[in-house]
Amino acid sequence: MMRKRVVRWILLAASVVSAAGVGANYVSKVRAADSEIKKPVLVELFTSEGCSSCPPADALLESIDREQNIPGAQVIVLSEHVDYWDHDGWRDPFSSAEMTARQEAYAAHFSQDSAYTPEAVIDGAKGLVGSDRRGLTSAVQQAAQRPKEEVGITGASVSGDAVAANVMIGALPRADLYAVLADDRDESSVSGGENSGRRLTHVAVVRVIEKVGSLNDGFNRQIRVDLPEHSGNRNVRLVIFAQERGTGRILAVAETIVRPAVERTQQQTQSS
Repeated sequence: MMRKRVVRWILLAASVVSAAGVGANYVSKVRAADSEIKKPVLVELFTSEGCSSCPPADALLESIDREQNIPGAQVIVLSEHVDYWDHDGWRDPFSSAEMTARQEAYAAHFSQDSAYTPEAVIDGAKGLVGSDRRGLTSAVQQAAQRPKEEVGITGASVSGDAVAANVMIGALPRADLYAVLADDRDESSVSGGENSGRRLTHVAVVRVIEKVGSLNDGFNRQIRVDLPEHSGNRNVRLVIFAQERGTGRILAVAETIVRPAVERTQQQTQSS
């Protein structure tokens, strides 16, 4: 009789240890999953093909975009080409006065003496030299700790001469909602200015930035953003972000890749 009781106690103890092990393993997996949750962070690089200091920053942005290895962050990047270098021997084909004005607004928010290139702006809250990998990584990690509203983007596609998508986001009474169309990737052979003779590459080059509404009562409807002229059959990044009025801080951001109708048709044909 005693021998049977001892066996029962041994089996019970073993089952408790096993359950504890399973429980610990489950907790470990939950913690690992939590640690893998990545918060979207917007990095805007103000750059120019006329600036000799900009190619290293362009390369860093491309590396961060490709590798996505900053802990806790999903980095959403935008290359915003300013036009104030265009008079120095080379007109950047991707530059615009609109990007210059956007950077100058940030310079005012940050109390900078003036705008400069290359400048990376992280979540609209901090500006730093765009080729400073350590500083950029640290700023992105800090931004990933801040709470953000979620943005839903569904059904994004090319519709005629525009990109259409359904966008949903909750109320942010002090913010406006913006839609950006950016070339997935661009290349340029520079024949003048400080980068003369170089072939430069860029990612997520902003071609259109458009305010699509305010978020006083939230937003849940379809948007249409006209494609730029001569956009061709290339992949386009659709970036949606909420920006706080007055401070410029990014309160929400999401992106999706929109593929041209020609490419989608080819993929469907290959799979059938």
